[in-house]
Amino acid sequence: MKNVNPVNWFDINVANLARAKKFYETVFNIQLVDFPIECGKQSGFPFDPKGMNITGALVEKTDMVPNGNNTIIYFESEDCVTEEARIEKAGGKVVRPKMSIGEFGFVAIFTDSEGNTIGLHSRK
Repeated sequence: MKNVNPVNWFDINVANLARAKKFYETVFNIQLVDFPIECGKQSGFPFDPKGMNITGALVEKTDMVPNGNNTIIYFESEDCVTEEARIEKAGGKVVRPKMSIGEFGFVAIFTDSEGNTIGLHSRK
């Protein structure tokens, strides 16, 4: 079956890769993978190369300026409150706590340790 979802990768630009990596590993309870140096300073999110999942990387940019006008990437979650509970302790800020979006489930919005606006999505 062809994957009809056009999204397959994302870059989250960060000013400090080590700090951002620690933030995402803590909030999502995952391990990111550092890419070879020829790719620049990047750490990738886990993925199954045989699956049809979406993945991306944290990309360190020396001229990165945090702002609130970012594209929001939504991370799938079993229940938004699980990750939401870890955000502030990891150095981020909850912008909009878990809220219903009707038949499509629930979302929560937060800023990460680098000032990026990120969303969580869950069905329950």
